[in-house]
Amino acid sequence: MLIRLVCAVKDKKLHADLEKRLSIFDVQLKMISSQKTPWQNLVRSCADIFVVSKSLIPKPIESSVAMLNNLPEKPTTIIIHDRESSEEHANLLASGADVVLYSGISRGSLIEAIESTLESRRQFYLVDRFDQQGRIKPKLSDFFSNSKEMQLFLDEVQQIVTTDATLLILGETGVGKEHLSKAIHGESHRSQGPFIAINTAAIPEQLIESELFGHEQGAFTGAVRSRRGAFELAHGGTIFLDEIGEMPMPLQSKLLRVLQDFEFTPVGGEVPIWVDVRVIAATNKDLEMEIAKGNFRQDLYYRLGVMTMTLPPLRNRQEDIPAMANHFLSVCNKKIGREIKQFSGVALEAICNYSWPGNIRELINVIERAVLLCKSEIISLNDLPSTFQESFSEMPSLPNLQNIDTSTWTGKTLVQVKEEVLNRVEKRYIEMVLKKTAGKVGAAARIAGIHPRGLYGKMKKLGLDKANFKL
Repeated sequence: MLIRLVCAVKDKKLHADLEKRLSIFDVQLKMISSQKTPWQNLVRSCADIFVVSKSLIPKPIESSVAMLNNLPEKPTTIIIHDRESSEEHANLLASGADVVLYSGISRGSLIEAIESTLESRRQFYLVDRFDQQGRIKPKLSDFFSNSKEMQLFLDEVQQIVTTDATLLILGETGVGKEHLSKAIHGESHRSQGPFIAINTAAIPEQLIESELFGHEQGAFTGAVRSRRGAFELAHGGTIFLDEIGEMPMPLQSKLLRVLQDFEFTPVGGEVPIWVDVRVIAATNKDLEMEIAKGNFRQDLYYRLGVMTMTLPPLRNRQEDIPAMANHFLSVCNKKIGREIKQFSGVALEAICNYSWPGNIRELINVIERAVLLCKSEIISLNDLPSTFQESFSEMPSLPNLQNIDTSTWTGKTLVQVKEEVLNRVEKRYIEMVLKKTAGKVGAAARIAGIHPRGLYGKMKKLGLDKANFKL
């Protein structure tokens, strides 16, 4: 599992040492500058463990530490102070800090104490992450990311978690829309209430109204007893309406009424029922296009989209793939009972270069398959599906640096040389994807993970013409 450790300390050397020591652990370390509102950045960092200098904590310290302890992540707080005072040490612990360390002790002892806290947090995580049925409880920290696009998305999510605003989550199949909705529910004030998920595309049209709103006895043939619907079951909690773009038009008007008044009448019933629910809807369709086609009500779209958020596809977050792959490897090891240690360099490179049309769901399936098939402690390229092996074999090999004519570098700056080499690499890569897509720039751009306009610009700069790649 990936533990987030956020460090806001005056001692830059400590941060460097932590980064070096913790690189062997499954830890995401983030350093917050001691300037420019470090406390606000700390509180918003969504961390599992805080390491903070006492001098950076706003007064009164009791209130500030309480603020950290009340965050949804239930973080562990380590305070580092500059005075060797048992009284001050006791006061900080009484304020709610989990660990208090004196900065004057040896650097090795200081880091060992932090590592010990890290291990304790990992054990807490293992116990707390599973419900009574042994299933993993989703958390927002599952969506760890180094991608700026994803970080902005998560910042927006943090702002709406504590509200009851209706939320519309857009995104491709497999990006984790339901997992995100469960995490939002789990970290909201409704977390003690039920979470009810309904896939509106998987229910026959004649049954979906009963699934959502329930029915009374005798409401239709086969209704031998009354049945509560999803909205009633979700009272006091959250209802998740997946594939909302597939909902039949007649039912859309009834859903609109529920969203306006939070009242509905069961099929065959006469007395309306009021419910207290938060509605989160999701779809992989372009609802504005569906509105234009007459397949989706515009007023329902506006009502659902009080907050509309688009979960980025995995191909736009390639910098996150190595950490996610290792995280899911750990999960699959526990699930299957294997002890696979890591991916080979070639296998990890193939995973990172893949376009992932099935997004995170496909990534999990590929890794689980590899864990089942792997005959050693390291997942190799041969343990991955043939698609990965074929794609990797088509990747152009980079030239051996020993064979490069360095005489052309004379008189050039390092920046100029780097740009020259980078242009050669970009040209070979773009030639590869254009050849693979027969000169179709849009498809090539999707493989490369960039906007078509950006690819056109690079092609023009490198003197590449799409016509030369058409079959």
